[in-house]
Amino acid sequence: MIEAAGMGDPSWLLPAVLGGALIGAAAGAFALLAGRIAGISDIVGGLLRPLGGERAWRWAFVAGLLLAPVAHVLVAPVPAAHLSHSPALLVVAGLLVGFGARLGSGCTSGHGICGLARLSRRSLAATLVFMGAAMVTVFVARHVLAGQGAS
Repeated sequence: MIEAAGMGDPSWLLPAVLGGALIGAAAGAFALLAGRIAGISDIVGGLLRPLGGERAWRWAFVAGLLLAPVAHVLVAPVPAAHLSHSPALLVVAGLLVGFGARLGSGCTSGHGICGLARLSRRSLAATLVFMGAAMVTVFVARHVLAGQGAS
């Protein structure tokens, strides 16, 4: 279990469980109160193309995403960040994730949280594809390419 995985004290799970509950509650409240799916790629994508009267709530949503970590820093310590790869590689990876989100008509929040909660078969297929692709990518990066100078 947790001990076997080398994680030691299971108290590290609490922030993850609370964070997941907050994300689920926020996505549910957004769907119930605004009638919208909290899919980040679609919300941000709507800022890049003109949509009459929908820009204000989209900017507010994105501002909340950006300001939440700032608010957290004011009340709790933040662990030191450590980049295991070059910033250029991380930018390329981010662009590929963005491309994949547009290609799949949604992202992890849209399909993986909101779509699965609505029992969408399309979201189940998309989630299985991007989780499978993530597992293969991590395996290749850590086990296949690790011996060739890329860690």
